[in-house]
Amino acid sequence: CRRAWLGNIRHYRAALCTELKQPLAIEEVAPRPVQPHEVRVDVHFCGVNFADILVCRGQYQEKHQVPFTPGMEFSGTVLETGTDVSTVKEGDRVVGVSGFNCMAEEHIADQKALWQIPERVSFQEAAALPVSYGTAILALEHRACTQPGETVLVTAAAGATGLAVIDVATKVLQAKVVAAAGSDEKCELAMQRGAQASVNYSRGGLREAVRKLVGSGGVNVVVDTVGGDIFLEALHSLAWEGRIVVVGFAGGTIASVPTNLLLVKNISAIGLYRSRYRDQNFPAFSKSLSSALQYCQERRIQPHVGAIFKLEEVNDAFLHVTQRKSTGKVLISLK
Repeated sequence: CRRAWLGNIRHYRAALCTELKQPLAIEEVAPRPVQPHEVRVDVHFCGVNFADILVCRGQYQEKHQVPFTPGMEFSGTVLETGTDVSTVKEGDRVVGVSGFNCMAEEHIADQKALWQIPERVSFQEAAALPVSYGTAILALEHRACTQPGETVLVTAAAGATGLAVIDVATKVLQAKVVAAAGSDEKCELAMQRGAQASVNYSRGGLREAVRKLVGSGGVNVVVDTVGGDIFLEALHSLAWEGRIVVVGFAGGTIASVPTNLLLVKNISAIGLYRSRYRDQNFPAFSKSLSSALQYCQERRIQPHVGAIFKLEEVNDAFLHVTQRKSTGKVLISLK
C-alpha cells in the first residue's frame, strides 16, 4: 500500500513562513503518508487569526522553527484515512483545528482534531467557528458562567471573537451586550449583529461611557481581547462579583492587575488560552466546537465572514488584519 501511494504522489500548494517577520511564500509541497490514526483533508477554507501573524513574527507563546505553515482552523473534505481511523470516512465534510500548518491545499490531522460538519452548515461557516466561537463559548459559558439577563461588555467587538461573543451571549445565553470598538462603523456592525449598546473607545474613556449606559452598578462580565488601558477601564466597569475574561492583547500592551480592586468589589480576573484546553481538558475543548456546530446548524448563531482571500493573497490577508481593517472572520479560500 505504501509503495502504491508513493507512486501516485501529487504536490500541493502551501503558505510557508521561511523567515520570521518576512512575507509568506507560496510553494509546492510533497505530501507524506498518513499514520494509522491520521486523516488527509482536502482543505476548502482556512481561518486567519492574529495568532498566525504573531507566530510568523516569532512573538507567539509557541515557537516554530522555519520553515512552517501557519493556520489553526480549516474546513474541507476527507481524502484518505489511516488504518485505525473510525470517526470519519472518505468524502465526509469536516472541520478541524491544529497547532498551525493548516494554510495549505491539504492538511493531515489526527482524527481527534476533526468534527463532522452538520448538513445545514457550509464549509465557509464551519471554518469560521473553531477559534472565534470556540473562544466565545469557553469564555462565556465555561469560564465566566454567564447567566441569562446579565450584561456582557466585549472589547474589539467587531473582530471575529468579538462578534462571536455577541452572537453567543445574545442568541444562546440571553444576555445583554455592550459592544466596545474603535470606530463608529465597527460599533454599528456590532449593533447590527445583536449588541444592545455600543461604545467607540477611540473617542474617550471606556469606563465613563459604560457607566452612562448601564449605571454605576457596572457590567457582570467582560471579555477582553485588547489589553492595556482598555483592559483596565473594562476592569473598573465591572459590577460586584463581576468577571473579566482575558483572551488576548491585540493592543500590544499587557496590563498589570490592581488586585485591591479585585478585593473591594469581589471581582475575578480569569485567563483563557483556548489552545491549552486541547491538552489539559479536551472534553471542554471538544464541547466548545461541538456546541458551535450545533448552534450554527440550529441557526441560533451565524458567523460573520468579513473578507475572503485566495491562498496567493495570504500576505494581503495578514495586512488586512494588522491594519485593523478586518471585521468578523477573515478566511483563506483554497478553492
